[in-house]
Amino acid sequence: MKHLTPTLVSWASILDENTEQQAARTGRMPFVFPHVALMPDAHLGKGATVGSVIPTDGALIPAAVGVDIGCGMMAVRTPLTIDDLPSDRSAVREAIEAVVPVSAGGYNDAVTRDHTRERLDELAAAAEKAGFDPARYTGSWERQLGTLGSGNHFIELSLDEQDRVWMFLHSGSRGVGNKIAQHHIAVAQKLCKQWWIELEDPDLAYLVQGSDEFWAYVRELRWAQEFALQNRAEMMDRVQACVAAWVGVDELERLDEINCHHNYTSQEKHYGRKVWVSRKGAIAADVGRRGLIPGSMGTASYVVTGKGFAPSLASAPHGAGREYSRTRARKTFTVDDLRAAMGDIEYRDSAAFVDEIPAAYKDIDQVMADAEQLVEVQHTLRQLVNVKGD
Repeated sequence: MKHLTPTLVSWASILDENTEQQAARTGRMPFVFPHVALMPDAHLGKGATVGSVIPTDGALIPAAVGVDIGCGMMAVRTPLTIDDLPSDRSAVREAIEAVVPVSAGGYNDAVTRDHTRERLDELAAAAEKAGFDPARYTGSWERQLGTLGSGNHFIELSLDEQDRVWMFLHSGSRGVGNKIAQHHIAVAQKLCKQWWIELEDPDLAYLVQGSDEFWAYVRELRWAQEFALQNRAEMMDRVQACVAAWVGVDELERLDEINCHHNYTSQEKHYGRKVWVSRKGAIAADVGRRGLIPGSMGTASYVVTGKGFAPSLASAPHGAGREYSRTRARKTFTVDDLRAAMGDIEYRDSAAFVDEIPAAYKDIDQVMADAEQLVEVQHTLRQLVNVKGD
């Protein structure tokens, strides 16, 4: 832990100057209390730093949550071990890609499935209770449930330290969450201009607690967080069915299950005060709380329990964190570099994934070493199969 300024505390041993300056700007906002906590995976984001925990009293910064509201991880441990798996891993990868639409515009029409329809009905009822219609943001929101997206979103089959098989995935609230976030960022910017508020960064525009705009954002934010949870649950159901068919069983029991956000806001008490805690690329790590920290494509991921370390605002990193921008990564690394990094992991061999190469990210081993105060590792997962969208 390192105090960089009175309002900025960092656990990142790998931290560039631009990222530190961006986080310091956020820490200077007058309603931040007690300080911004930078996680080991911190890197430059839009407005607020990815890998930062931002506690605010009486206001919310929509960009401090980010545009993928509710993005997070889900992991399920199966009763399978490495000895139960067929040798042809491409078969299960292709089966998963057939039932879980991937890529940025990959939506689906599988809303007649019982579990899909039930989840959509629950989300529609929740939106009505929140006082808004998701179709106002995108008419395709129902077709987005159970879809992966692109970038660093993934579905994996992995082995833990005892060669037990886990299903692991990463995604969020998809296009509808993005539209909700963009709308409220724009509302905050408009209001700050109307109030003649000078900001060091326009993406630090905020909404004042008690205003109609503030509570509209909170209601829709909470709905998008629930959509993200249900999106991961829907995909996991489909992945589970694929794995069961692959190994030749009718059903696959779930022996352990974790589903957690890393882009979200919640009300919590820290240092004696009730504040809004926005975690942008960070997970909650209260004492005993279980969480998931993935590495990059081709590297290890971790199942962890929180230590509730107060200066971190009971938080922990959400992954490895980028060192190279996507543009720089594509200029630096090649398809052959990616193939070498992936080794014998089954994945779709495509130049589209070069910007996801492990070398474009921080060393996950260093990130976890930096997080020693924050979490305890329960399981280390190593990939067998990787599914991504381009």
